[in-house]
Amino acid sequence: MPRLTKQEKREIFRHLEADKALPDKYRFRLFKDTREVELVWNGKTDAVCDSVLPLKTEELTYPHLDMSAREEAALCSPAAVSRCLKDWTNKLIRGDNRLVLSSLKNGPLREAIEAHGGVKLIYIDPPFDAGADFSIAITIGEACLTEKKRILEEIAYRDTWGRGADSFINMIYERLILMRDLLAEDGSIYAHCDWRVNSMLRIILEEVFKHYHNEIIWHYTGGGRAARHFSKKHDSIFWYSKGSSWIFNADGIRVPYKKTSGYAKGGITSASGKHYLPDPLGTIPDDVWDIPIINPLASERLGYPTQKPEALLERIIKASSSEGDLVADFFCGSGTTAAVAEKLGRKWIAVDIGKLAIHVTRKRLINVQRDLKNAGKDYRAFAILSFGGYEGRHYADAPERRGKENSRQPAGKESGFPDMIVRAYQAERVEGSPPFHGKKVGRMVVVGPAGMPVTRRFVDEMILECRKRRVTKVDLLGFEFSAGLFPDMLYNAHAEGIHIVPRHIPADVFDKRTEGKQQLVFHEAAFIKAKILYDIQKTQRVAVQLTDFSVFHSCDSILEAGLKNKGGGIAAEQSRILGNSHNKDSVAAGESLFKKWTDRVDYWSVDFDFGSRQGISHTPPREGGEITELWANEYIFDNTWCSFRTKHDRRLELQSAFYDYPEAGRKKIAVKVVDVFGNGAIVVLDVNLTDENASCG
Repeated sequence: MPRLTKQEKREIFRHLEADKALPDKYRFRLFKDTREVELVWNGKTDAVCDSVLPLKTEELTYPHLDMSAREEAALCSPAAVSRCLKDWTNKLIRGDNRLVLSSLKNGPLREAIEAHGGVKLIYIDPPFDAGADFSIAITIGEACLTEKKRILEEIAYRDTWGRGADSFINMIYERLILMRDLLAEDGSIYAHCDWRVNSMLRIILEEVFKHYHNEIIWHYTGGGRAARHFSKKHDSIFWYSKGSSWIFNADGIRVPYKKTSGYAKGGITSASGKHYLPDPLGTIPDDVWDIPIINPLASERLGYPTQKPEALLERIIKASSSEGDLVADFFCGSGTTAAVAEKLGRKWIAVDIGKLAIHVTRKRLINVQRDLKNAGKDYRAFAILSFGGYEGRHYADAPERRGKENSRQPAGKESGFPDMIVRAYQAERVEGSPPFHGKKVGRMVVVGPAGMPVTRRFVDEMILECRKRRVTKVDLLGFEFSAGLFPDMLYNAHAEGIHIVPRHIPADVFDKRTEGKQQLVFHEAAFIKAKILYDIQKTQRVAVQLTDFSVFHSCDSILEAGLKNKGGGIAAEQSRILGNSHNKDSVAAGESLFKKWTDRVDYWSVDFDFGSRQGISHTPPREGGEITELWANEYIFDNTWCSFRTKHDRRLELQSAFYDYPEAGRKKIAVKVVDVFGNGAIVVLDVNLTDENASCG
């Protein structure tokens, strides 16, 4: 019997002439001799993202001045600073991990990664719970609120399951290919999941990596018990390596023998008469790990959903990497992988799309740095990186070319940019009336420049137009606002009868997945007040005192953020967030959740020499050539001192330690504040260090 009928042959020719893919039924019939097992799903493609977007360093953090103002005796200890290793700066990156992976693999950072031996270990804990509640608990004074993930974060998680299993498989398949290409030849990947996706993930890993080693069963106890089936009390962790050789440090993960083990007591004698003694370090664990989940009262618990115990990551990192190796986590969440890697002397890269995840990880890693420094151990600085507007420009510049991920043309002059922002803000477009782009509920809408800060000159020109046209209410939308605009800009405009509400354009606005989902949150901008304190004994020694931090909240912005008071709701009135419930566990109606301005502050830091570190953008070559370095027209925030709240310690220092300048002259001091929702603001203070400063102490 012939393999193909005449009708089937004609069908094949029609598809070939039309340059169309052949139906799946011919996949194995045409290539019978090379038939293999293959995982196939709706939407599967071999296309992999090859974008190279410049990563901008926003902040550099190391604990060289981390003491409180009351601990001046330990000021700037040279011995402590010398423990900071200079061979590698760890990297905490905010962005879509697909674009981050592609940029690391194909961009200028790849050379630095390879120079340090490549990525030896990847641990990932991707979103595998289709019905999970990803809201995060936030403490404000004595009240407790929950904040849902921002729209892009929530869609990144929930759209993973938009088409069921197909969506999850498509999401993870492409990322696993990128991770494989980034791994060193002897590198390993540990993929964490549970019963929901373990069968699918195992097959995908088999197709991408092939070199299988273990399915580790992480068994834990606690929580409720099922009444109609066996309780699900374990997760699966699949271990694969990229190549046929891999790292396995057996002696680094040995555990004590069981007390009942006869081998542990006296060894064992083989049939040949040879006697084997137990290893004094213990035995190598098997593939079932009994490691408790984090105790709700433990200091390790951060209140972040999906947080995994450090003991789990410690065993993985010790087993499949050596001291000084580079470890990566591309779904880093609360930063457990990075924290454990830092403690174990590994270098690390951690990536997450969530603003609050990056903020929680930053605080956690600063504490790890401090503990290592205080113990006299080595530590490394870490940098916080982002696409710095390039991710947004990438999407905005070429919406019709989303499949062509290697587009690198900037989008600063794109004519359709204001229209897109006005639509996302759900305002009515105003044609031919610059600088006004829209109108919403009786307020004019002005859109700032694409991917650039709103400057004082831009605002002055806008106010001038408001005067001419008798406009009294304006919503000013911008990606960033130049330091020093607030609060003076708002006060001066208000004195002229013009009420301006500055709002941040969310990066989520550029993601096509957000269209038609829900209204994006344009958070209202905050402003900072800080005071310079001079040492009356030493004229070149100053400190900073945080004196005010304000956010002009409206009811709309609160509701859009998905915030709710535990046991009730919240409202906003004249920039105050109010409770509207009489529940005994919540804030009473009309009572402000922020009883003091300090209740808004979760973290603040100081760069005493702002402007000393230029932000360098590495631009990939268009066609061959070399990578070029350009000044990004911005400065890196050098975190010289910081104070922040944790889940277990709500205290906050409002005065920094004193800082000694080596010489007099004009200096710039930058002060950064991050509120309880993870939104940041910065102000730059000018100081002229002269002998007269002593009288101001």
